[in-house]
Amino acid sequence: MDSLDTQPSPVPSDRATKRPGRQPPTVDLRGAGLSYGPRVLWQGLDLEVRPGELLAVLGPNGSGKTSLLRVLLGRQQLSEGHVTVLGRRPAQNGRHIGYIPQHTVPPAHTMLRSRDLVRLGLDGHRWGIALGRREKHRRVDELLAAVGADAYSDTPVGILSGGERQRVRIAQAFASEPRLLLCDEPLLSLDLHHQQIVAALVDRRRRTHDTAVVFVTHEINPILEVVDRVLYLAPFGFRVGTPDEVLTGPALSELHGTRIDVIRARGRIVVVGVPDAAPSHDHAEEPPRGALS
Repeated sequence: MDSLDTQPSPVPSDRATKRPGRQPPTVDLRGAGLSYGPRVLWQGLDLEVRPGELLAVLGPNGSGKTSLLRVLLGRQQLSEGHVTVLGRRPAQNGRHIGYIPQHTVPPAHTMLRSRDLVRLGLDGHRWGIALGRREKHRRVDELLAAVGADAYSDTPVGILSGGERQRVRIAQAFASEPRLLLCDEPLLSLDLHHQQIVAALVDRRRRTHDTAVVFVTHEINPILEVVDRVLYLAPFGFRVGTPDEVLTGPALSELHGTRIDVIRARGRIVVVGVPDAAPSHDHAEEPPRGALS
C-alpha cells in the first residue's frame, strides 16, 4: 500500500540566514545538567532552539538524547540548571508540542484505525468543549492528506507498513499545530526511501509553520541537507554547531577520548571508530551503532 513517491526530497536549509535574530527562543536551556545517581550524562549545557530551526541531536547510546526530549516534554527534571519551552516551564506547554516517537510495530490485531490515532493528537489533550464531530472529521482528513496517508485513513494501524505508520504518527504530531516538534529516532527501522520521506515532511512543516524541531537520530545522512545545527552528546562532553563544525575527526575524537575518523563521500558522512557506549539510562531503547550512516 506504499504509494510514497509523491513527497518532495529534502532540500538544503537556509533558515539560519533568513530567520530574524530577535525572535525569542522556542527552547532555552541554561547551565542544564542531567544525572542518574552518580552518572552524569551532560552538564553545563547552554542551548537555544529558535522558531523554524532544525536541531539534530546525535551521540552514542546512553548519552542522554531521549532524556533530553523528556526534559523538554516536562517528564524529566533537570539535575541542575534551567529550561524553558516557549517561555514557560515545559510541563505547561503540552498542547504546543508535537511528538513523533520511535518506530514501533503494534500487534497485528490492533483495531485502532489511522484516523483514530490522528484524532487522539487532535483532542486528546483538550479539556472543556471539544470540536464538533463534523469539524473534527474534516480536520483529521486534512491532516492525513497532508502527509499522504489519506489512502489508508480507515486501515487499522497494526497492518500498516513501517513507512505508512510513521506518516500517520507525523499527522498525529501535527494535529495540535505544534510550535515545537520533538522527534525521537523517527527514522529507526525504515528504509532509505521512507527515511527521506519522513525528513521531507518534517522539513516542510518547519518551513511553512516556523515550527522549531529537535530531531534525535543515529541516521544523520537522510536529514543532513535540512539540518541547521547539531548537538552532539558524548562521554567527554558535548558540542553544538553546524554539521561541518561538529562532525569532524578532531571534534569527535575529543568528545569520545579516542581517535575517530570522519569520512565524507558523495554528500554522505560516515563516522568510524565510535566506541561502544555504556548501558543506556534513557527511557527508550537506542540500538548501538558504530557509525552515523
